[in-house]
Amino acid sequence: MNARTRTAARRTTRRTARQATQRTTQRAVQGGKNLQAIRQSSTDGVGGSPPRPDGALKARGEFAFASDLWHEDMLWGTALRSPHPRADIRSVDVSEALAVPGVHAVLTHEDIPGTKYYGLDVADQPALAIDRVRYQGEPIALVAADHPETARRAAERIKVEYRVLPPIVTEEQCLDPGTHGYVHEPPEGVPPALGNVCHEQRLVSGLGVTDEVRAMADVVVRGDYEVGMQDQAFLGPESGLAVPAEDGGVDLYIATQWLHADRRQMAPVLGLPEEKVRLTLAGVGGAFGGREDLSMQIHSCLLALRTGRPVKIVYSRDESFFGHVHRHPARMTYEHGATRDGRLVYADARIVLDGGAYTSTSPAVVGNAASLGHGPYVIPHVRMHALALFSNNPSCGAMRGFGAVQAAFGYESQMDRLAAELGMDPVEFRRLNAMRQGDRMPTGQEIDAPAPVAELLRRVKAMPLPPPLDPEDPDPRRLPGALSNTTHGEGVVRGVGYSVGIKNVGFSEGFDDYSTARVRLEVIGGEPVALVHTAMAEVGQGGVTVHAQIARTELGVEHVTIHPADTGIGSAGSTSASRQTYLSGGAVRLAAQAVREELIERGRRRYGWTGDDLTFAGGQVVSASAGPLNPPVPLAELLGDDPVDLTRVYRHRPTAPFDKETGQGSGHVQYSFCANRAVVDVDVELGLVKVVELAAVQDVGKAINPSAVVGQIQGGCAQALGLAVMEEIVVRDGKVRNASFTDYLIPTILDTPPIPVELLELPDPNAPYGLRGAGEAPTVSATPSVVAAIRDATGLDLRRIPVRPEHLTTERPPPFA
Repeated sequence: MNARTRTAARRTTRRTARQATQRTTQRAVQGGKNLQAIRQSSTDGVGGSPPRPDGALKARGEFAFASDLWHEDMLWGTALRSPHPRADIRSVDVSEALAVPGVHAVLTHEDIPGTKYYGLDVADQPALAIDRVRYQGEPIALVAADHPETARRAAERIKVEYRVLPPIVTEEQCLDPGTHGYVHEPPEGVPPALGNVCHEQRLVSGLGVTDEVRAMADVVVRGDYEVGMQDQAFLGPESGLAVPAEDGGVDLYIATQWLHADRRQMAPVLGLPEEKVRLTLAGVGGAFGGREDLSMQIHSCLLALRTGRPVKIVYSRDESFFGHVHRHPARMTYEHGATRDGRLVYADARIVLDGGAYTSTSPAVVGNAASLGHGPYVIPHVRMHALALFSNNPSCGAMRGFGAVQAAFGYESQMDRLAAELGMDPVEFRRLNAMRQGDRMPTGQEIDAPAPVAELLRRVKAMPLPPPLDPEDPDPRRLPGALSNTTHGEGVVRGVGYSVGIKNVGFSEGFDDYSTARVRLEVIGGEPVALVHTAMAEVGQGGVTVHAQIARTELGVEHVTIHPADTGIGSAGSTSASRQTYLSGGAVRLAAQAVREELIERGRRRYGWTGDDLTFAGGQVVSASAGPLNPPVPLAELLGDDPVDLTRVYRHRPTAPFDKETGQGSGHVQYSFCANRAVVDVDVELGLVKVVELAAVQDVGKAINPSAVVGQIQGGCAQALGLAVMEEIVVRDGKVRNASFTDYLIPTILDTPPIPVELLELPDPNAPYGLRGAGEAPTVSATPSVVAAIRDATGLDLRRIPVRPEHLTTERPPPFA
């Protein structure tokens, strides 16, 4: 075979590979069958609850995830990672790894063709470690081999000489760089004392907190609180397949949350223009913020471009713990003052977040913690200082409800303590101080949409309580410890706790937040069919279902096809911040309305229509006031052989950055609120907790898909339950001690209680259909209710989460254990 023939063969193989991979990816992202036009009833538009097209496939184990991607010619990639949280790299020797049979490439930072750094907001993270490692698990070298075990064995043969340094891991060490050093050397002009401060935000409203303000309060409570490091714990590990392309670029099929942000970070490192880095969404096995930062995207593409062959990377479970960011652990100090009749006077808080080695989304997390950190309450005088620190602990970034989750545990614990000091019912104390429409946030921003905080609390308190524990019931699942047969009811007491939370929706602080959607309407098989194309990452939230519902509502058609998400269309932003139904749903609606108007204008030219209330329904053109036209005009006839294909971009109303010193500004586009009631049984002798019920009431503005909204709220509550009583990445001296699902515990079906949900639908006039982001608010609000219920059962002053058994079996559990 001559060189020209070999080149042609390689091109054919790559073309076949792309086609095969695209087919596999289409199955992975959409569940296969939903890529075909699916006939639905008229109830499957906005406000209905059509079934998820991928639901049955996932339940049967037939859904293709990114880890299922395959090509017959592919190689397997892996990374060598640092065992040390802080060390200088003196040398890297890859010769023995290259000598392993079956190894096709071994790469270090010296083999990177472009810039060596990337980052979601700040490009401070090396794609491969250069001269220092800053956290345990930082990647140093890459291997591509013809079998995953071969790649792993070869990586073990890479010899790295380290100079191990003492890790900077505590708040005290981070804030004393003169003694303990820097995670990153501070840039020119930054005071040395701030060298390990990643980001900080101050906030002052009213008179702030002065001696004069403190004197206005009759009751003052002060508390220190701590939140452990939580993992997103998605079941599908990081995975993807990179395929080198004929034009010198690369096609990546990837489980991610934000295709365009991935490409923006990847292209400079790969030394390629963005148009030569093409991403297609593969099946995502959960995300919750953990896929917003890059993991193996750059690594797989580097190996594919070097070897000229497709390269697949799938993380093992322990590698996943090291390979993605986690929820920021926090230490918080709160002080609140109130009058004798229960009115809040002031709040003073300091929140310190551990951001780990690199910036990631820490600035946004700090902004949320500062601006939302006093809860959905009217407080005349506020002072807040929130900051994130660089450390040699595991990297932290986005996780469901970020920033607001940590703060809610602090301020809701304070609300219970204040109510107790005043002798008031904790729900009525909250209702007395609850925020309402027209009130202002501590940032000065007016709440110009419904804020039914008091009503949410009233409703959740009015929900029927579960029946009391029956000592005659032989089912061990009813008891703390469940099937482990640890107790038979001795020493078990019941408690009830309440909480409420606030969460922003969408990207904030002046970020240009938008989404792009393309809608095409054409005749296929004699019937009108809509194609919806966005770059929205379907990570399990049900966005593909919602997009089809919106298209059916706006275009009056039954058949809707969802195009695989890719970078062939403009950005949809991240599937995070409860924003996708709002932003991408808004874009789909805008594009569908444009298609409808284009076709109606066609009808005016063709048929001389004069009505200004024409629309589509049931596959026909109708008058909104008079019904079907006479003679009737089928939509298929109006379309004929000339489809309409339009793309639109939707933006929410603008936000503004917060002032760095005062925190004032209209930083958020929308707020969501959720109230919870937890009922728990606690074995006070063994320190075991069973959450009996976790009720939720939430205002969702408009439930586009009521069944999916309830599922989102229940999922958020389950994640909050995990943070309350079991989920924590245990880190000692910068090293993770429980990087497995054997040792990192998440709620199972036996731990997850009934979660009754009640929805309010008070439309936000500024949002599409009046909807309000729903996915994060219950994760913010539910954790404090579980801890409040445990306090109610035990009488213990619990100030750290997750609550561990040893916290419940000592008279005075330490707040920072």
